[in-house]
Amino acid sequence: MAEISLDLIKSLREKTGCGMMDCKAALNETSGDTEKAIEILRKKGLASAAKRAGREASQGVVESYIHTGGKLGVLVEINCETDFVARNTDFTAFAKEVAMQIAAQAPLYVVKDDVPLEAIEHEKEIISEQAKQEGKPEKALEKIIEGRIDKYYQEVCLMEQPYIREPKKKVRDLLAELVAKIGENIVVRRFTRYQLGEKS
Repeated sequence: MAEISLDLIKSLREKTGCGMMDCKAALNETSGDTEKAIEILRKKGLASAAKRAGREASQGVVESYIHTGGKLGVLVEINCETDFVARNTDFTAFAKEVAMQIAAQAPLYVVKDDVPLEAIEHEKEIISEQAKQEGKPEKALEKIIEGRIDKYYQEVCLMEQPYIREPKKKVRDLLAELVAKIGENIVVRRFTRYQLGEKS
């Protein structure tokens, strides 16, 4: 196996915010392929985020965002485990980004589990009817419904939405990266989006 250079390790560390040893291990595993190494570290970040998900998050912030002109506003509650992290610049920057994401993309729910079953069933009926109208074969319906429901989640669930500044990344990836960097359980608890003249 070729020796991984220190410059390559440092470069990966700058891109991911992960520790030097983690970066070196990921680069060794991928024979120096930076993109694959980032993928490995991201997956590990998600794994560490999952490990921390059981810990109570009762501190945090309520972040607000008012769009220019004052016709659109967002309030979002984001929790962490300690008051120290609630004041962390990465945490507050994340809260601002999430508020702007909600303003721009108008999600209805935080995560997939928040979507009521009847809303999913209703959506499936619409998709099924559309597919039949398009003349899709009966045996392909299940796969079509699955794919379009996934797209539906990306539209209505904040965590499944492509991140507005980096659409290849989902909001949940952004959250996982922050959890991996900070080392605390972080939860987007709830949000409200107000649009002037919109009926509640």
